[in-house]
Amino acid sequence: LAHVTSLPYEGYLGASDTIEYFEKLLDDPSSGLGKPAAVILEAVQGEGGVNAATVEWLQRLRDLTSRHEILMILDDIQAGVGRTGKFFSFEAAEIVPDIVTLSKSLSAIGTPMALVLMKPELDVWTPGAHTGTFRGNNYAFVTARAALETYWSDSKFEDEIARKSAILAQELKSIADDFPSLALNVRGRGLMYGLVSPKHHSLPGLISREAFRRGLVIEIAGSYGEVLKFMTALTITEAELRRGLSIVRASIGAVQD
Repeated sequence: LAHVTSLPYEGYLGASDTIEYFEKLLDDPSSGLGKPAAVILEAVQGEGGVNAATVEWLQRLRDLTSRHEILMILDDIQAGVGRTGKFFSFEAAEIVPDIVTLSKSLSAIGTPMALVLMKPELDVWTPGAHTGTFRGNNYAFVTARAALETYWSDSKFEDEIARKSAILAQELKSIADDFPSLALNVRGRGLMYGLVSPKHHSLPGLISREAFRRGLVIEIAGSYGEVLKFMTALTITEAELRRGLSIVRASIGAVQD
């Protein structure tokens, strides 16, 4: 994209500090990077391979952008609305972005809906200045409100997500341990996890295909398709979750054989 500079996410350069690198670019007038209008990021990268930023990294980035008066835009379209355990994916870091985007599961029923949340001082358009075709789906407003009032009026739903997240994480680690020759890694948060195959990039695709043959749809992610991506429905039952994981385990065994 024109006038856009991509910078490395946490962990992309191994042990190298990517926040320190970013700050060096901002402080060096000869770096070639002018002061950006905004920094756009996901607190947990989805298509990038389920990379979950640490609390410290997010806090340091928020501090850096605030000191340099750069807007922080948090893309919570995939990782938001409870996907990572809290309603917003950045809540654990206790930061406040300047702008937040939400969509996907927001309507709770698959109808199209997206929101842009922003600090009041950034809302400079006059009423009616921002319009478009196919916006404001009335059905989505009704279902989104119903979902918010049903699931997010107290902490019960969040607690249930945390309980199922613990099962998912534990079972994925168990699966990885059961196939040591594949050197699988587990990463993620909430009900958004990845089973990573750093040595055999084609493996997740083979597992996905075998799982589909056994009745389970599961996607892959990452630069090389090296991540088997778990994004279960937040309302999934424990029995359904365990059944799906058993299919994954069996599929890995079939592919390995």
